[in-house]
Amino acid sequence: MLNSFVVVDLEMTGLRARTDRILEIGAVKVEQGNPTDIFECLVNPKMELPEEIINLTGITSEMAKKGCDTARAMEGFLTFAEGLPLVGHNLIFDYSFLKQYAVNHGIVLEKKGVDTLKLARRFLPELEKKSLDYLCSYLNIGRTKSHRAFEDAKATAELFFYFNEHFYEKEPEAFCPKPLLYKAKKQGPASPVQKRNLKKLTEYHKIVLGRELDSLTRSEASRITDQILSTYGKIPSLSV
Repeated sequence: MLNSFVVVDLEMTGLRARTDRILEIGAVKVEQGNPTDIFECLVNPKMELPEEIINLTGITSEMAKKGCDTARAMEGFLTFAEGLPLVGHNLIFDYSFLKQYAVNHGIVLEKKGVDTLKLARRFLPELEKKSLDYLCSYLNIGRTKSHRAFEDAKATAELFFYFNEHFYEKEPEAFCPKPLLYKAKKQGPASPVQKRNLKKLTEYHKIVLGRELDSLTRSEASRITDQILSTYGKIPSLSV
């Protein structure tokens, strides 16, 4: 039986690990079957948040700007989760953001985990939906806020305890942590030339970039530059 693990949930600025960013990390540590510690960290993604993310999470751009740096948040979480498998709902989705950051910054991250979404599909196939919101409602798992990392991690822990209690003896192999596999390609930071040209473009065309130049990856800077050029055109004496 899996008695010691870390339940994790992330909020992000979007759905793609390669192009979007971590916004919040929440986790519950369970040791010998009992919750022993928590991790809760709002992260500054160094960008203006999309309206749909604000509406979903209730986190505003002003709130996010007061969050900690991603590097400090990741260091804290990886220390918190060191040596333990992960549990999460649609775990590979959250893990993809952790893995992408780790690869970008030369951090070795290889984890095993158990996905409560897979457990729901296996043991509650009759349910219309398998989302965390639906399962919490169905099983009367309380949350003060949905789509906030710590509250969702805490709810996922309760969900895992439910599956463990009702289905472990029937299919113990379903609760064995499996390697979490996500291929992430390293993304280098934007070059000084890319940042200089972007700064000139945004100033000339009076565009609000919506994210800090120093936080851009090379591919992000290239994509944004191409978008500006196709929409607004070049400016005199700028070589891109």
